[in-house]
Amino acid sequence: MFGDSVRGWRNHLGISQEELAERANLHRTYISDVERGARNVSLESIEKLAHALDVSVSTLFPLLNGHAGAAGVNGRGRNLVEVLLVEDDLKDVELTLSAFKKARFTNRVHVVNDGAEALDYIFCRGSYVHRTSEKHPHIILLDLNLPKVNGLEVLRRVKAEKTTRMIPVVILTASQNSRDVAECERLGAEAYLAKPVNFQSLIKVTPQLNLNWALFKPVEADRRNVQT
Repeated sequence: MFGDSVRGWRNHLGISQEELAERANLHRTYISDVERGARNVSLESIEKLAHALDVSVSTLFPLLNGHAGAAGVNGRGRNLVEVLLVEDDLKDVELTLSAFKKARFTNRVHVVNDGAEALDYIFCRGSYVHRTSEKHPHIILLDLNLPKVNGLEVLRRVKAEKTTRMIPVVILTASQNSRDVAECERLGAEAYLAKPVNFQSLIKVTPQLNLNWALFKPVEADRRNVQT
């Protein structure tokens, strides 16, 4: 199960065993053995792999917290929705991630704090050049008031490109400025959410998008189910 989880997250990032080995400072054959379930893995190596895959140890290790990591949906991490949260207000970021955690939301959420970095992440350039274009985020939560490149410009560029225009973009807003709303609708935004975001509000605006959200049950709940 641990090997499946590592493979699932590696596929999710679109990287090879060689690249994962380089990131984790491990040998490629070691990664291959781990994914095949042919090697006992030390805690130190688990921590290295989690860091290299940009996930927590508990997320990577499928027996912790009662969930199955990236391999938990149809056995493949790429079937899970990856969320890109573009928000410069650190308090709103904290509140959003806290709300997701309380809802036991386990999908990968990547946070960037300005429009320029968002575009680099989406289009796999700059510090994100190692990402593959096939691994675009499945949904973008986009604040409008961003430094460097504002949210409207990010939205315009995403919807102007053939490879990214189908990514659903949900606008995060603290007010309903009619001019901004009209422009976002013209550019192709799918929905609006009041800040701070929570998982319940996100679910309400995405039923038409056929996205696979991953939740996990608490360990205690799993134990009760086994007993009954």
